[in-house]
Amino acid sequence: MTLKVAIQMDPIEAVNIESDTTFLMAETAQARGHRLWVYDFRTLALEEGRLYCRARPVAVRRKAGDHVDFGDPVRLDLGQDVDVVLMRQDPPFDMAYVTATYLLETIHPSTLVVNDPAEVRSAPEKLLVTRFPDLTPPTLISSDPVQLGDFHRRHGEVVLKPLHGAAGSGVVRLKADDPNLDALIEIHAMGSRDPLVIQKFIPAVSRGDKRILLVDGEPVGAINRIPAKDQVRSNLRVGGTAAPVELTPRDLEICAAIGPTLKARGLIFVGIDVIGDWLTEINVTSPTGAQQLKTFTGVDATARMWEVIEAKRAAQVA
Repeated sequence: MTLKVAIQMDPIEAVNIESDTTFLMAETAQARGHRLWVYDFRTLALEEGRLYCRARPVAVRRKAGDHVDFGDPVRLDLGQDVDVVLMRQDPPFDMAYVTATYLLETIHPSTLVVNDPAEVRSAPEKLLVTRFPDLTPPTLISSDPVQLGDFHRRHGEVVLKPLHGAAGSGVVRLKADDPNLDALIEIHAMGSRDPLVIQKFIPAVSRGDKRILLVDGEPVGAINRIPAKDQVRSNLRVGGTAAPVELTPRDLEICAAIGPTLKARGLIFVGIDVIGDWLTEINVTSPTGAQQLKTFTGVDATARMWEVIEAKRAAQVA
């Protein structure tokens, strides 16, 4: 089966081909014989019930500095001209991002959008995880300084982070007697009306924050992201270091608990974060880690993703 695939992403010419998961998705799709276009979500246009974008056909190759060739720009009818849309632009998860999910919802599932745009909108990374309180550390989501302060007093050392932050942005560790919580809440409120997440600090983060990739609800593999010395953030974009790691019985227990929900919601490609024995985030927008997993283990999570997508499309046209 040859699929026509449009990838909604940040500029492909700027990606790091050694680490970018979306590039690996494109490379794997091309190797499987699929045709590729890329487009910016800002070019989406809904007219008379049909969704269009301005896209460029691409061919990719693993050659640093010369990794993509573009064809002439075209206007694609995403409901008619393509089989699959990969929604892979990076957060922020703001109203522009939310609007893109509304627009893509007009073509899904006749054109298969990965991940399901309505479910992406309904499952922000730090909110979906709260559906599994037995798997997560004590957590509060609120804008209320009184309740945030009460949580801090009850749980001692905590981590504070913006609800819709990404890649470790705005993550702060507060000691049990830290006097700065109120000031941090005020600073956040000056730039955003979104709530904050406050979570009991997990000391095991010094040994790493495990990223586990799941495809159609099943775990494919994991990498460990180790924070720099004296840092709480382990994200690779802010100085964390990737290392190989095995899935533990607790990891598999967590995956078994959340996997059916992910599959039922059409969240085909997902990355979860596990620190010690605790699930901390479920990432559904543009999860990363596939390149590092393939480097460490030879396991290609994107190949498994395309197998699932191909099977779903085959079932649609049967």
